[in-house]
Amino acid sequence: MDYARLVDAGADAIDHALAGRARGVAARTSGSTGEPREVLLSADAVVASARATLERLGGAGHWLLALPTDRIAGAMVVARARVGGGAVVETAAGRFTPEGFAAAASRMPQGRRYVSLVPTQVRRLLASPEGSEALARFDAVLVGGAPPGMALPSNAVETYGMTETCGGCVYDGAPLSAVGATTDAQGRILLAGPTLADGYADGDDGAFVERDGERWFLTSDLGAWDGSRLAVHGRADDVIISGGLNVHPAAVERALLTVPGIVDAVVVGVPDAEWGERVAALVVSASEGVPDVDALRGMLDVPGHAMPRFILARDAVPRTDAGKIDRSTARAIVARAAEEAP
Repeated sequence: MDYARLVDAGADAIDHALAGRARGVAARTSGSTGEPREVLLSADAVVASARATLERLGGAGHWLLALPTDRIAGAMVVARARVGGGAVVETAAGRFTPEGFAAAASRMPQGRRYVSLVPTQVRRLLASPEGSEALARFDAVLVGGAPPGMALPSNAVETYGMTETCGGCVYDGAPLSAVGATTDAQGRILLAGPTLADGYADGDDGAFVERDGERWFLTSDLGAWDGSRLAVHGRADDVIISGGLNVHPAAVERALLTVPGIVDAVVVGVPDAEWGERVAALVVSASEGVPDVDALRGMLDVPGHAMPRFILARDAVPRTDAGKIDRSTARAIVARAAEEAP
């Protein structure tokens, strides 16, 4: 029995898996660091993920589908609704807009209401009175796919996970039921539990490892695990090494977003003859102008070696279609500007 491919028809693939007509689903990764790969997820893993999510959120409900079902985030919206017996209401095809979101939300049946969004969608909704009002009517808003980069509304749940874990498996820092989390000696995050994929379609399953008789997925992310909560620092290959010291961009980005007027930010390393790399930031301001480097020193709660040495103001942070920061593009923009700066 084969895995039904999400790229062929996502909702149908989920239905085939849940009905036992397929072994599970084949879902493509985001491809943010290379060519996308197909991840093989068993029907049992999909069901385990859906049930654990509904348990964490407080029970079954109806779901608004605002993400494409050819990727795991959208497909799991369908799976959660099917497992919980809820309805699925889709937003209009085409560009995501607050007006379209509000119209779709108004068509949802009575009862508990859920939606899964990426940060870019949340940002657009919060900037619109109509979108913000519609968003507030949901019992839970799952926000994943990338660090939010903003203050989230009170009904939001920040999720962490990836295609290999059936999407989000850690909610607001706490793993879902039966999901295991830890870190290795290098600080790399490992995840375990019933939501793990069977492997990859190409057969290269080196990221799935055995530890103490349990199967784990070794992610590409760095973090800290205190036994009950997981803090995600960001991708291992995003770490900036300046003067021999490690800087986690996500931590500096969070600090920048506390500065009045800064509404979005990305932190990258740019080449430096003395330090190897220096910390630089591309920021988006709600008004004209941003604080200069000297002014920021008194405003940012970060170690001295993590303080941005160069700041570039832009109209927007470059992001992928999935809402993730496009760091390679941001790094190229900032490096070019830093090189040309007097």
